[in-house]
Amino acid sequence: MSRIAYVNGRYVPHGSAQVHVEDRGYQFADAVYEVCEVFDGKIVDMTRHLDRLDRSLRELSIGWPVARPALERILREVVDRNRVTYGLVYLQVSRGVARRDFPFPPAGTKPALVVTSRAIPRTVAAKVADEGIRVITTPDIRWQRVDIKTTGLLAQVLAKENAKRHGGKEAWMYDADGNVTEGGSSNAWIVTADGVLVTRPAESGILKGITRAAVMDFAAREGLKVEERPFTIDEAKHAREAFVTSATGIVSPVVQIDDAILGNGHPGVLASDLRRRFHEGVELLPVRAY
Repeated sequence: MSRIAYVNGRYVPHGSAQVHVEDRGYQFADAVYEVCEVFDGKIVDMTRHLDRLDRSLRELSIGWPVARPALERILREVVDRNRVTYGLVYLQVSRGVARRDFPFPPAGTKPALVVTSRAIPRTVAAKVADEGIRVITTPDIRWQRVDIKTTGLLAQVLAKENAKRHGGKEAWMYDADGNVTEGGSSNAWIVTADGVLVTRPAESGILKGITRAAVMDFAAREGLKVEERPFTIDEAKHAREAFVTSATGIVSPVVQIDDAILGNGHPGVLASDLRRRFHEGVELLPVRAY
């Protein structure tokens, strides 16, 4: 767990960090969030993450809790105070504290900001790289604005708990047409027999993942073909490879979907290469500028 958290202007011990009982993030999930990877003491793709945060805030008419340069400094400071070299930094912005009522609170209500950071043991990442993960499929019951990264994650909680109960690491949700939308906390990919990377279009039923975008950049540099199109669970089960992308999981090879084993049951060559070389082309911002 983080030893130091940032809560509304103060750096406090993680164990005593608190938000108000009438914070709208707590009562309505009226809040957005971002998670950045910390790799070798550097924050990965912070610019893209904060660009997406800006979009989420604008879509929900929530103001920035602090100026963007100040938020960048806070992120770095929280990582530094927690001495995280490999792990994540999490930020959450709610509409603020106000008497519980569904309409927006009065003008001038200040958005609330929380930032935490924690280390992730390198052994966890190594196990995923060596063994891959199993995913369990489940109907997508989320609201329609999944393009906004809100804290309203109950559907994903239920999906991932179902996956855990069935021996899976991740859940792949599917829509009414039987096409995979995305994972509970990741974007979903398959690799066809011809080596084409396939992922659902970001304009239809998924969040526009930052790691997803980085993989597309990598594919463009390496001359790999990417198709943004829907794919079914059956197509995924017969794919040459599959993987998921997320800020904390980077590229995680999928070796089993429900009861179907992919390939030889081991991480695929392409997914493993993407994972190994992922940090070659991403933005890496040092926690300390000196």
